[in-house]
Amino acid sequence: MSSTVEVLGSSMAYREAGRGPRTVVLLHGNPTSSWLWRHVLARAAAVDTGTRWVAPDLIGMGASAKPDLAWTFEDHAAHLDAFVEALGLDDVVLVGHDWGVALALDHLRRHRDRVRAVAFMEGHLRPLAGWEDFDDGGRDLFQQLRTPGVGERMVLEEDFFLRTLLPAALVRSLTDDELAAYRTPYPDAASRRPLLAWARHVPVGGEPAAVATAMRAALEHLRTSPVPKVLLHAAPGVLVTDRTVAWCREHLSGLDVVDVGGPAGHFLPEDRPWQVAEALVSWAAQLP
Repeated sequence: MSSTVEVLGSSMAYREAGRGPRTVVLLHGNPTSSWLWRHVLARAAAVDTGTRWVAPDLIGMGASAKPDLAWTFEDHAAHLDAFVEALGLDDVVLVGHDWGVALALDHLRRHRDRVRAVAFMEGHLRPLAGWEDFDDGGRDLFQQLRTPGVGERMVLEEDFFLRTLLPAALVRSLTDDELAAYRTPYPDAASRRPLLAWARHVPVGGEPAAVATAMRAALEHLRTSPVPKVLLHAAPGVLVTDRTVAWCREHLSGLDVVDVGGPAGHFLPEDRPWQVAEALVSWAAQLP
């Protein structure tokens, strides 16, 4: 079921399934939307675990409104705060993919009395020390996206993220209807500005400073937070590799690691939809 709620003078859309006193909030990243979580919501609807599942479209993305914003990380965090408050959620489990990971961990740090558990997959846990942290292809791509004029042409005019990157980053092929669901909310250049902004806010070498600071603080809190944590991953992985998994096992207390099989690329809920859905629903059902 799809709904909307007023948030900070604008509106955010969301899908939901299930009922219960605890709510799992599913946070997508760039350039996706709540559509990313459709298989998880379908599984949650089929299994009565006494849990409500809510998947918002981040502000400016999917069916949510696109107000006149700078589309900073702080803008997204503020709208997420307001979204949770507008729905009256005070017992929350957060699940993040891509930028949804950074938003989830930042929210956990700032609302420790609200968040009961976190799950994350294929997202950066910390700022990138420098451009050497990218592989050759990723380094060239993100440097182009951050080049004035070039990034605008690629994302705003050519719709690079949705017409090129999304299909290329998947192991399985999306159907025409699935691709259309992702592309429809971005019919013109103006509607794609949030997608370009996300690419330019990946913190590299300490810049943008606000995002780097927020991510460092969130990770430091995650290392000591007592909340249950689960990391979903698949081979070969893109942002979460075997090395990342090993670091998380060593440094994050209370962590479960779930291998959802493979092969899979960056968009784990698309490449391994039912495995991700089953892993999340089963994990949430076992939370105290």
